[in-house]
Amino acid sequence: MNIVVLVKQVPDTYGERTLREDGRIDRERGTPALDEIDERALEVALRLRETAGGEVTVLTMGPPEAVVALRKALAMGADRAVHVCDEALAGSDALQTAAVLAAAVLAAAVRATAAPGAATFDLVVAGNESTDGRTAAVPAMLAERLGLPQLTFLGSVAVDAGIVTGLRITPEGTTELCAALPAVISVTEGSAQPRFPNFKGIMSARSKPLTTLTLADLADHGLVEAEAGGANSWSLVCTVTARPARAGGTVISDDGTGGSRIAAFLAAANLI
Repeated sequence: MNIVVLVKQVPDTYGERTLREDGRIDRERGTPALDEIDERALEVALRLRETAGGEVTVLTMGPPEAVVALRKALAMGADRAVHVCDEALAGSDALQTAAVLAAAVLAAAVRATAAPGAATFDLVVAGNESTDGRTAAVPAMLAERLGLPQLTFLGSVAVDAGIVTGLRITPEGTTELCAALPAVISVTEGSAQPRFPNFKGIMSARSKPLTTLTLADLADHGLVEAEAGGANSWSLVCTVTARPARAGGTVISDDGTGGSRIAAFLAAANLI
């Protein structure tokens, strides 16, 4: 199987995050890291490769420093990496990101194909949503642009005889989904526990192929350069308001009526 995994470098989940005046995340203040949900997506892909063989390519769109996230993914076990890096992409919204990633998937697949006419890719794996953008829409948009079936928000994944299956778990119940390959899937935090890079993986990551693509490199795969970047974004952040300081909670002193007062408080908040 040829599997493409979408990864993203984001500000550390446990660090302080701030927005700039233009509405973009201030990436210079936070510590950058490979998104945790993408580590789980990569783990799903690595397990599928271990079962069926093949190749795992990690793909990201981001600034030059995003190469650090790709190196970690290679150290975890990915075979190769593709970095879409172009200053003109700064400020891209979810729609533009999906367009760039769709073109990059096709470009990466062409580079990965060894023989003319051979299958390009079988599966695209992504996290269900990034921890900075939180749109949870890019995998579905990507599937639409690639013209492929999509299985999203999966808690488990399996592939057999050219069919990918997975369980989507929601508050309403569990749904079993399936689709013929090639397909696009997104996974949740319950899908897999990511492995830690070992010393051998860290050393081998230095010699694994890492390709950098620009907008010009994607022109032959359906991407229109004039439509990319923040200036052409379909969505804009008009205003930014700082999160209010956390207010003090309600303190209930037990004078014999504490239990009933707590119950009344919870009932007023529709918690019981």
